[in-house]
Amino acid sequence: MDNVKKPATKISAKYGSDVIVDMIRAIGIEYVSLNPGATFRGLHDSLVNYGGNTKPELILCNHENIAVSLATGYAIASGRPMAAIVHNVVGLLNATNAIYNSWLTHVPMLVFGATGPMAVELRRPWIDWIHTALVQGNVVRDYVKWDDQPASVPSAIDSILRGYMLSMTDPIGPVYICLDAEIQDSPLNQPIKIPDVSQFAPPTPVYPDPQALDETARLLVEAKKPVVLVDLLEQSGSMEALVSLAEMLSIPVIDGGQMVNFPSANPLNLSGLSKEVLAEADVVLALNVKDLFYSLTTVDRNTRLARLIIPESAKVIEISMRHFAWRSWSQEYGRLQATDLHISGDASLALPELVSRCKQLLTRNKSKATQIKARRKLLEAKHIQMHKKWQEEAQKAWKQSPVSLPRLAGELWQTVKNDDWVLVNGSLNDWVWKTWEFTRPYQFVRREGLGCGIGVALGAALAHKGKGKLVVDIQPDGDMLFASSALWTAAHYKIPLLVVMFNNRSYYNDEVHQEVVAKTRGRPVENKTIGLRIEEPAVDFARLASAYGVYSEGPVENPDKLGDVLNRAAKYVKDTGQCALVDVVSQFR
Repeated sequence: MDNVKKPATKISAKYGSDVIVDMIRAIGIEYVSLNPGATFRGLHDSLVNYGGNTKPELILCNHENIAVSLATGYAIASGRPMAAIVHNVVGLLNATNAIYNSWLTHVPMLVFGATGPMAVELRRPWIDWIHTALVQGNVVRDYVKWDDQPASVPSAIDSILRGYMLSMTDPIGPVYICLDAEIQDSPLNQPIKIPDVSQFAPPTPVYPDPQALDETARLLVEAKKPVVLVDLLEQSGSMEALVSLAEMLSIPVIDGGQMVNFPSANPLNLSGLSKEVLAEADVVLALNVKDLFYSLTTVDRNTRLARLIIPESAKVIEISMRHFAWRSWSQEYGRLQATDLHISGDASLALPELVSRCKQLLTRNKSKATQIKARRKLLEAKHIQMHKKWQEEAQKAWKQSPVSLPRLAGELWQTVKNDDWVLVNGSLNDWVWKTWEFTRPYQFVRREGLGCGIGVALGAALAHKGKGKLVVDIQPDGDMLFASSALWTAAHYKIPLLVVMFNNRSYYNDEVHQEVVAKTRGRPVENKTIGLRIEEPAVDFARLASAYGVYSEGPVENPDKLGDVLNRAAKYVKDTGQCALVDVVSQFR
């Protein structure tokens, strides 16, 4: 992508940073995103002049938040880690939000930091002192899987190997490795051998307890109204196994929306009726559910109090590895939820075993077939009625201006449905899930946190570059304003991405909260917009994108013109392999 003068022939490593590049390459890192900094100048030189800027290749970003978010999106889309480099204390502090988001999203990533020389006699006055900390990893230790600050080149080899292994071990997550400037700059006294990385592979997945799987199968087969809650299955073949289990027993499936775990058009997908279905459940099987208490409760927006949806008599079975990621500082795991059977293990390994066990139980209990068949008819009817209601709601909002969310979701679906598409970032208040047909796990790239949407979208598009996929980012306006310079990276590296602005000109989620508080306190509701609306002036995102060198159209306010604009922009992305942005002025919800 960037043109650099590459070495004509392979040269031997001469500096510590050359060895670090050899290690990064050995573990298969293809891209390294960064915002430049002097503390890793030795590593930067080695990536460009020793490594030739190929595998790994540098991706320049204009903020560390974008660099780490881009690596997050790449990891989600590809299943492989990227590396991001951040500049000493100040760069790491800029990156903390994105690193925390990657921790919440549970993705593998190697974040490399750098520090001024730890040896005080080698530090330049002032600048090296403010760029040195004891130890830098303290800043992010509570929301990475592991951090290290190696003190020698051999230690750096060990650190990179261990970091890669831990990052890719379930539950996966980011690691942080801080490289001393002296290690990078130091000449090698003798050649250093790079180890065979295959001998340091991540451990095999954890297999669930067979006896617990036997009991789970028995409870599912005997249940009258079983329900499956599922999220983050990820492994190849897991969706097929889940479909087999659901079809065999006529079990409704509630997909958590973090990724595509179950086909949206399958008549057993009742994600849109989760409260109704859970309220009747007698057995709930939770697979890789990130926050089980959240998934089983409903919250009163006025009091913030949660109420359990499922009956007290319902049996709850959980299969996951999430409890191995619990930390004290960031309690992102949610309130403790009682379970009748809590199974540690890889849910993707559990599913085929459950299918096999349930099949065996059904062959010995022929009378269950009639009950299962009757249950399926009831669930299919619910599925049909659910979609009919959504269609009626969409029809009512179709001609509204500014563009309604059902219209935006519907027009965008017509634009992409005949392509091999991937959606990143955004559900338009769930209207995407209501109108699009999701059939494969890769079709949705999840994200967490503020200001990371466009970075994650770019990373996903980079992972899919050259593979014939149309990657679409439904981009909230407030989130874009955190990191609009990411559009320069999109243009410079010719990353094929269709950005569709969900431009409601407001931080609307907070408007809802302010309205609730005002009503509760008997205060003027009309003041809810103060400090929240992005108006006067309204941001022209099309002009903003054009300034960064990205093809753009808009703002689009007439819903009848939306389809043509989206089609032109999608065609541009497919024909040129570059980024395009459409600014759509939309309703709030």
